[in-house]
Amino acid sequence: MKQVIQVTRKRDYIQERLAVLRMELDYELAVLFEAMELGNNDDIDSTKERLSLIRHEINELDGFAR
Repeated sequence: MKQVIQVTRKRDYIQERLAVLRMELDYELAVLFEAMELGNNDDIDSTKERLSLIRHEINELDGFAR
């Protein structure tokens, strides 16, 4: 029974974290769009890096969620 509870908690945590990461992804995409409109290459590069990290974490968590 204890293992079932642990698995359920882990699955719930993963689902919550994925939801937060998707919101962060949307925000960073908006920041990237604005930086591209302004032609700010420093912001473009830093935002792309953050997007890459978010994408990596989403891919890792998505594998656990299945």
